[in-house]
Amino acid sequence: MLAKLPSRTAALTSVVLALGAASGTMASNGFSDDVVRIGVLTDMSGIYSDLSGEAAVEAVRMAVEDFGGEVHGVPIEVIYGDHRNRADTGASRAREWYDNDGVDMINDLSNSGVALAVAAVADERQRHAISNSASNIGLTNDYCSPYVTHYTYDAYSLAQGTGKTIVEDGGDTWFFLTVDFAFGIGLEQQVSDVVREAGGHVMGAARHPLDTTDFSSYALQAQASGAEIIGIASTGADAINAINALSEFGVSPSQRPAALLLWFDDIVSLGLDTAQGLLINNAFYWDADEGSREFSERFYERTGRMPNMAHAGNYSSTMHYLNAVEAAGTDDPDAVSEKMRELEINDFFATGGYIRPNGRMVHDQYLWEVKAPDESEYDYDFLRLVATISGEDAFQPLEDSTCHLLNGG
Repeated sequence: MLAKLPSRTAALTSVVLALGAASGTMASNGFSDDVVRIGVLTDMSGIYSDLSGEAAVEAVRMAVEDFGGEVHGVPIEVIYGDHRNRADTGASRAREWYDNDGVDMINDLSNSGVALAVAAVADERQRHAISNSASNIGLTNDYCSPYVTHYTYDAYSLAQGTGKTIVEDGGDTWFFLTVDFAFGIGLEQQVSDVVREAGGHVMGAARHPLDTTDFSSYALQAQASGAEIIGIASTGADAINAINALSEFGVSPSQRPAALLLWFDDIVSLGLDTAQGLLINNAFYWDADEGSREFSERFYERTGRMPNMAHAGNYSSTMHYLNAVEAAGTDDPDAVSEKMRELEINDFFATGGYIRPNGRMVHDQYLWEVKAPDESEYDYDFLRLVATISGEDAFQPLEDSTCHLLNGG
């Protein structure tokens, strides 16, 4: 039996492409401009558009509709924009939205460079920003703010959930296929540190340029290393091409690939014949339980695709923000921040989730194995749960954070 929708009457979200200048002053009812306005700043046309993009906007719309379309009698509006994977474009759009268009909260923020740039603007303007699609842990460290929340996952949780969990399960020796720029190198180094701390060994790495199409030599290096685990320190097309090469050239029966940042959409693209046996760390799987299935089936009806963890995070974080606004009785950013950190998060995405003082939303993470084709019983029946990593273990300990807010700053 599917979970019931909230009892309040659903209303269509008002989707606005361009808005006139807004004063940003607080109305007598405690709501600036007599509207709660959410901006989805995402990649609508670039390399992350399939992982985020229009589907991210739709997830936020769904949350607003399920909430009822208004809060304390004030309408909720959703607008969206394309950051084009440029930090300066993202920062400029955020300033425009906050200063002129009355946006109260910006969501999604695919691309770590964009997310960090918008976080800085959110702190300056004292408006909310929530990242669901970026991995950089700077959002809860040097770029932390009372107004910035890192919600779905981050690089630290990827390292812990993949590296530590696999070593504890017997995957002691590692070799990396790494995209040769800051993201991939940083991910490789972070997972390598976790592997060594857990008692494992790193036997080497093969680094490849961004947008590599021929992975044959890199796959052969991984095979020749004899490592039990082939860690794929890339994402998007590079990760897909690397996995295809490992499948084509073969690895020994004692070797298994582990993708450090792979999305459910990528499994769909690869197919089970190629992806079977792959280990991935994801914060959400559409078929995990009744609640995730209910949301995902509705999402599929609207978009023609199953949601990934960022889509689920966009919905959940929007709902949490609106719950905080409702509890505060205002969209005043400081009052809402306080309520966001007070209220526990219990929905299809997280059970017992909460936001730390540095803005990190703490919730369980999961290690999954991709099923073989003959194990899949219905459409998109792709993953088997290997391990659950508690939120306290998955995310950076608070005492290790460099966030100035933790020292009263």
